[in-house]
Amino acid sequence: MNGEHKITLGHRRRAALVYLRQSTLVQVRENTESTLRQYALQERAVELGWAPTDVEVIDTDLGLSGTSTRGRDGFRHLMARLCLGEVGAIFGLEISRLGRSNADLAKLAELARLTDTLLIDADGVYDLSDFNDRLLLGLKSTMSETELHIMAGRLQAAKRAAAERGELRTPLPVGYVYDDEGRQVIDPDSEVQAAIGDVFATAGSAFGVVTAFADRRFPLRAYGGAWAGQLRWGPLTHSRALGVLKNPAYAGVYVFGRYATRKTVAPDGTVRPHTVQLPRDQWPIVIPDHHPGYITWADYLQIEAKLAANQTNAGARPAREGLALCQGIIRCGGCGRAMGTRYHQSGRGAYECSSRLLREQTPTCRSILAATVDQAVARALLDAVTPEQISLALDAAGQVTDRHHRGIRAAELAAERARYDADRAERAFHAAEPENRLVARSLENRWEAKLAALAAAEAALAAARDTLPPLPDQDSLRALAGDLPALWHAETTTDRDRKRLLRTLISDVTLLPETDRARARIGIRWHTGATDEISLTRAPNHATARRTPHDAVALIRELGPTTSNDDLVALLTARGLTTGDGRPFDIAAVRWVRHTHKIPTPGAYRDDEHSVNEVAADLRCNPGTVYYWINRGYLTARRGAGNRLCIPWNPQIKAEFQHLINTASHLDPRPSIPATARGA
Repeated sequence: MNGEHKITLGHRRRAALVYLRQSTLVQVRENTESTLRQYALQERAVELGWAPTDVEVIDTDLGLSGTSTRGRDGFRHLMARLCLGEVGAIFGLEISRLGRSNADLAKLAELARLTDTLLIDADGVYDLSDFNDRLLLGLKSTMSETELHIMAGRLQAAKRAAAERGELRTPLPVGYVYDDEGRQVIDPDSEVQAAIGDVFATAGSAFGVVTAFADRRFPLRAYGGAWAGQLRWGPLTHSRALGVLKNPAYAGVYVFGRYATRKTVAPDGTVRPHTVQLPRDQWPIVIPDHHPGYITWADYLQIEAKLAANQTNAGARPAREGLALCQGIIRCGGCGRAMGTRYHQSGRGAYECSSRLLREQTPTCRSILAATVDQAVARALLDAVTPEQISLALDAAGQVTDRHHRGIRAAELAAERARYDADRAERAFHAAEPENRLVARSLENRWEAKLAALAAAEAALAAARDTLPPLPDQDSLRALAGDLPALWHAETTTDRDRKRLLRTLISDVTLLPETDRARARIGIRWHTGATDEISLTRAPNHATARRTPHDAVALIRELGPTTSNDDLVALLTARGLTTGDGRPFDIAAVRWVRHTHKIPTPGAYRDDEHSVNEVAADLRCNPGTVYYWINRGYLTARRGAGNRLCIPWNPQIKAEFQHLINTASHLDPRPSIPATARGA
């Protein structure tokens, strides 16, 4: 072996790692000779002087590609042992087995140089501290990466060429099979056909399709494994429903390149590839009418628009099952934010400004009963959809469609002109002499420019055709306008159907600012750009309806500070005033009004009267003694406002009871001492 003299005793005292790798599991299964040759390197390491116990085989990366270190646990283990200085040599069948990336091999070579580790393959021994060995290893690394690039480019070019002819065979979606001649046809299984057809028949939303298949199984064609080619059945999940609804193959269109691989760098420095779905205008190969379809291309575009309108994370507000008709399209005129829908336990709905949750509400932000807004908006909708308005709308739609047709005609002429220019440039290129490369190169560049212009013109034509709205039948629309009120109020019409009908004409609704809380102003913006404003009286809520009448509150507020509750009850009854529930006023109702409106009660004591506590403090005795005197009739007292004891008090009465205290031995003349003071 070349360079065997570079192996020293220090290298042999450390471990020898034999690294095995093959790109795919198919190679591991079929290319067994290569695997055996790699395992034989273990014996080669023993021949070069390593003890059998010091030779370690790393074969966990069999079946993994060497384009990156992602998922290659064996390579990471090798690098960790290398950094610890435990490795004397790394054996590989060839340099491409260690990796196909220059970056990975350069990192490995640098660490091997720093730790004095040898790299050994079938061509010889490489000492990375030697510049010539490092240069040769770098050249072989570049050749390995170039080899991978050439092979991948060759394979991708062959795949694209077959795809451009519509002949690249790929795993077909469920509902399609290949016939004996290799053509893509509809699955002859009638149960499979019915399942796929029912998915598109109920395609209002992906979750709606899943709900429709809750008690029904859905087919799946297995590819690979023990069930390869078999038809399996199971529940329909949301992801599978989206996969069916978004697949253009069901519209009879052959598409290649719907998905692309993107690489991102994680914070830890690892490169992570992920698959993304490209927009429809970026699909590289699209062949319409390639095979029989379950739906038409127009149906596919309509379903695509519905799914996009259902994406709430992108700002869409699709119609749902709740009874609030303006759910998702009503906004607050105070702060401009969308208003959320909230349902009470009674089942009634209400629109509430979302700024309240963010604590950013303005003084004009409001909440309102959904029925108040919905009735006004529905009335405006039914008034607008009349046969006369339908005729005007159809005339306008006809003018718009004519303009679109003229636009499509212009795009068709532009595509025809671009096709002629491309054919002319192609004829000029083929007519030039091949030996005259100066002329041929210029003609080739001109041909490529014309082909690019043709592709752009055809893309513009396809976009114009896709955006052309179909003109509805005028007779059916006039009949619908006459039956619309009956259809709107029919029991079979669901709230979701009403919402969808509402959104076909109305773009959004705004609860405009209004200082009078008993009134509401509603702004309606139609899809045509026209706006309407509705002013109405708000229905009182339950709390407002039970509120005490204003006249009763005013009377209690005026007379309350100087009039007792009993007198107020008599006055309110005499004037025929009742509570919010319609009941006559009593003491409890008057007390509640006082508490709610902070109305004070009249003073309970006259100028010559004291309370029990005041008398006890004046006599320096216990309040219980005062209560004893009142109960025995020694001291006169009356019941005042609030059921308080009012005691007539003057210096003469005070002197009498002070004398009684001084002469009565069983009475404690000292005032009561609080428990906290006694405890202290």
